[in-house]
Amino acid sequence: MAGVEYYGFEMGCPRKRHVQTELQLPKLDKNKQRRGGYRPGAGRKPNGERAGASHIARAPLDKRHPQHITLRVTKDIGWLRRLDMYAAVRLALRVVLARHDEFRIVHLSLQNTHLHLIVEASDQKALANGLRAFQISAAKRLNAAYSRRRRVARSGRVFTDRYHCENLASVRQVRHALAYVINNWRRHRDDNGAYTLLEGRLDPYASGLAFRGWHEEIPPDVPLPDGYEVPPVSRATTWLLGQGLQKAAPISMFEVPGPRRVAVVDN
Repeated sequence: MAGVEYYGFEMGCPRKRHVQTELQLPKLDKNKQRRGGYRPGAGRKPNGERAGASHIARAPLDKRHPQHITLRVTKDIGWLRRLDMYAAVRLALRVVLARHDEFRIVHLSLQNTHLHLIVEASDQKALANGLRAFQISAAKRLNAAYSRRRRVARSGRVFTDRYHCENLASVRQVRHALAYVINNWRRHRDDNGAYTLLEGRLDPYASGLAFRGWHEEIPPDVPLPDGYEVPPVSRATTWLLGQGLQKAAPISMFEVPGPRRVAVVDN
């Protein structure tokens, strides 16, 4: 018999040993397609309309360098630049601030379909855990806000795919990223609305009031709209976001950020 060998006798019965034979597989499947290797449309699909950051391993994190994080939300969650959505994110900030010492959200802004964060972390694990905690807390509260406004219960995923992370390793990069975050509403032309701070100077859905490096002066007692609360961001501890930023040109409240520039830096 093919694939079987008989040898020896034990208690009067032959003993057989199976010999492994090579299995011949067809080169094409039933759909006339090859399996394995590169082919169009292969690989993990994005969780949303557009692909997010690559799923390759991230570079090691240097705790001296702040990080610019971009988080996108699903299309059905709607616009983020609403008071109830802002309140949901503000509550999530408080949770992270109280529970995570090695992860700090120093600045942020809410745009229509995404969030920008400037964060500090002691290592890659602290960054991943802190962002995971923030997304979970924010998602629960954003779903609750959406449900109250639409009167339709919503649960499940809020943020799409993987977050985008830019390592800020120089004063120039930090200055550009910070201006991009806290003045991003001017880039998207959302600064023409009636709901603003300081008569149109600052974005109410960003942490501009917590920034002390403006070219213009901020009055000590800024009049705030009824029911508005300043986002509870963390104090910067890295040299780049503190003393290093003072070496750069001050950021104007009327500055319109240019396109985002991502530099590849060896860690």
